[in-house]
Amino acid sequence: MQTLTILNLIYNQIGHAGAQHLADGLRTNMTLTTLDLARNHIKHVGARHLADALRTNTTLSTLNLCHNEIGAVGAQHLANALRNNKTLNTLNIESNQIGDVGAQHLADTLRNNKTLITLNLWSNQIGDVGAQHLADALRNNTTLTSVDLGSNQIRDVGAQHLADALQNNTALTTLNLRSNHIGHVGAQDLANVLRNNKTLSTLNLYHNEIGAVGAQHLANALRNNKILTTLDVGDNKIGYAGVQHLADALRNNTSLTRLDLASNQIRDIGAQHLADALQNNTTLSTLNLDHDEITDVGVQHLANALRNNKTPITLSLAWNKIGAVGAQYLADELRDNKTLTTLHLSGNRIGDVGAQHLADALQNNTVITIVFLIYFIYPFALFLADTYHIRSRVQ
Repeated sequence: MQTLTILNLIYNQIGHAGAQHLADGLRTNMTLTTLDLARNHIKHVGARHLADALRTNTTLSTLNLCHNEIGAVGAQHLANALRNNKTLNTLNIESNQIGDVGAQHLADTLRNNKTLITLNLWSNQIGDVGAQHLADALRNNTTLTSVDLGSNQIRDVGAQHLADALQNNTALTTLNLRSNHIGHVGAQDLANVLRNNKTLSTLNLYHNEIGAVGAQHLANALRNNKILTTLDVGDNKIGYAGVQHLADALRNNTSLTRLDLASNQIRDIGAQHLADALQNNTTLSTLNLDHDEITDVGVQHLANALRNNKTPITLSLAWNKIGAVGAQYLADELRDNKTLTTLHLSGNRIGDVGAQHLADALQNNTVITIVFLIYFIYPFALFLADTYHIRSRVQ
């Protein structure tokens, strides 16, 4: 007889009373491993009921309480439960207004907790003070591998605290600081971490304020870093000057596989810098250049680079200024290309002529499956007819 292991009750108006009933069930249940109560208005009272159950429950490993208004008090209840619980390894309390005080409660528990692996604190009004509390906990924590602090209020000071902690931390592999207020000073502190840290493989700084100077600091660290595989610095006002620094680092870097530079106004000059780097780079497999004001000229540079690059790569050029000429450059490359696996061209202006160039090229490209995401006015049936042997998708 099969038993229930996953229960998803998202968006069910459960409230704290319903949370109490579920908590009562958790005290004796021996099979449930995942409970999703997102967006149920359980508030701190409901969090307390669940926390009480977690003190004795020995099977639940994943708990999602995002968007539940639990606040700092609710965070305290959960933190207290984690002192004794030996099975919960994933906790999501995104968007719960726990603030710096709630972060402190969790940090106090994390100093000694040996079970929690993933902690999501996205959008919780955590500032530099809360970041400091969490950083202090990370100095000694040996199990937490992923922390999401995106969409909070962390500035350079908070980034510095986290960076200092990561100099000694040997467990964390993923740090998400997306949509905070980190500038080039904070970027420098994080870059210093990359010089010595041996575990951090994913760093997300999307939508911060690092600028070209911050990009330079990160680039300097990437020249010798052998651990980081994913770097997201999209929407950071990096510009083509900052991209040049990163491109120079890519010439020698042998670990980075994914680089997100979307919404940085790198333009054709920045695309050229990256293209030059791709001539030598042998590891980058995903490059996101969406919303970067790249025209047909920049696309020509990138297409030329792909002729020599031997690494299978996903290239995203959505929402740029690419026309039929740029589509032709890409089409010429696709005729014999054996490395471009995915190409995103949504939101450009390639038109009927550009679409025909791509369709013609796909008839000869039989080595790989290419997914095209293209916005243009072009007969859908004709496109499929021209490329019937390629799995294509048009949006």
